[in-house]
Amino acid sequence: MSSGRLFIVGTPIGNMEDITLRALRVLRDSSLVAAEDTRHTGMLLARHSIRKPLVSYHEFNEAKRTAELLKELQQGRSIALVSDAGMPTVSDPGQRLIRAAIDAGIAVEVIPGVSAITMALTGSGLGGGHFMFYGFLPHKSGQRRNALTRLAPLPYALVFFESPYRLVKSLQDMHDQLGNRRAVVARELTKKFEEILRGDLAAILKKLENRSVKGEITVIVEGCRE
Repeated sequence: MSSGRLFIVGTPIGNMEDITLRALRVLRDSSLVAAEDTRHTGMLLARHSIRKPLVSYHEFNEAKRTAELLKELQQGRSIALVSDAGMPTVSDPGQRLIRAAIDAGIAVEVIPGVSAITMALTGSGLGGGHFMFYGFLPHKSGQRRNALTRLAPLPYALVFFESPYRLVKSLQDMHDQLGNRRAVVARELTKKFEEILRGDLAAILKKLENRSVKGEITVIVEGCRE
């Protein structure tokens, strides 16, 4: 096995204080940091007085950058992989590099961090111990409705990420395909303008009438009760 090591590091989803001592140590000790957005990660490192070489690693350069970073790992260097917020690979890039490292016999270590999924689910009161994380629904309404129809019979809480630009349309499709279930819309978790909307889907849609929505959004919808 190569002496190099790939660290998958969880970072704050908003509040910069939400980072573990272990994550800071790994970022400080790694040879370099592969970041989804080097400017964003640079601010996080600067806040904690960490100086490290930063390389970009995002959905548009994954293939090329994976080969470059794999060579670094094979030469014995340690790399910390971070996304803009939360855990890499959860609706963010990183899976290609992790798979390449595993296939090459390089040690991969996960450094846990905050997650919008578990935060929203814990505060929703809808989890019940079982849930399904879907991620982002399809952009097109027809495909979105088809996906929701397949999810409708599941007895587990359903967890989605959503864009503020599609939130109302997606909630309306959820209402139409899943029924008027209880739901939670969690916006800007851990940030200054954090907001939690609770109620059934119809009530939440009513609350969102005639207002604009911004920020990172997680939606929890209760599972099928039948």
